[in-house]
Amino acid sequence: MFAMKIALIGADGQLGSDLLRTLRDERLTPLYYPDFDITRPAETRSVLSGLRPDVVINTAAFHRVDDCEDLVEEAFRVNAFAVRELARICRDLEATLVHFSTDYVFDGRSSRPYVEEDPPQPLSAYGASKLAGEYFVRAVCEKYFLVRTCGLFGLAGCLGKGRNFVETMLFYAEAGRPLRVVNDQWVTPTSCEELAARLAELIRTDRYGLYHMTNEGRCTWFEFASAIFELLGRPGKITAVDSASFGAKARRPAFSVLENKQAKALGLANFSEWREALRDYLRKRGLI
Repeated sequence: MFAMKIALIGADGQLGSDLLRTLRDERLTPLYYPDFDITRPAETRSVLSGLRPDVVINTAAFHRVDDCEDLVEEAFRVNAFAVRELARICRDLEATLVHFSTDYVFDGRSSRPYVEEDPPQPLSAYGASKLAGEYFVRAVCEKYFLVRTCGLFGLAGCLGKGRNFVETMLFYAEAGRPLRVVNDQWVTPTSCEELAARLAELIRTDRYGLYHMTNEGRCTWFEFASAIFELLGRPGKITAVDSASFGAKARRPAFSVLENKQAKALGLANFSEWREALRDYLRKRGLI
């Protein structure tokens, strides 16, 4: 099997780090912020034109959901307009673009997991900016994989937000601080390692389009937090609260569980159940 020429944007981030490991046998060029910044389109075009990749994987994004409410222009600059320019560059280079989106493009009113055909209706500036980025990719590119995912946790943590959810829970618990976690928002925590493995399969196909990719099952954020401490074998001082009491600036969907309909139809390997993925993560962190 020939090695693909891949440019990986954000290779030192949480998902990027797992992609870097998973795709190590490819002809991969890691690109790091701030030296490589997708909001500088002329430089982005120059670098990618020199590399001439078969595939460009973009993990760069403005992820801080609550900050996006105050920094709307910045959210759209990174998550939408820079993505439009990146899509144009990939089109001109005849490269496949892989771009990641979010469960927050939905309003959470569904009574079943969302599939790719369901109409999006974001509640927040973050969700709206990510949806705009999706639309630009679909409008500009001929060869693209749009991947929506949810609740990522990876061994590299999450540089853009400081820590992923698992690391945040562990940090506060070790500091002896009580935890208030919402119990009315349903999600599916997803392993970056498993997502990277599925993506490695997907980019070997020409089945371009939109894909949902998460681990299996569902839980509230409170149940996710409780599972972390259960697997560690120690109690956590966790209080379940509702979204209104928590008082986050950005509205979150009450239910944003995704169904991997298109990935299953394509025959990609199945994701594990989220608790098993969490157990594997904690084991590799040397905690269990």
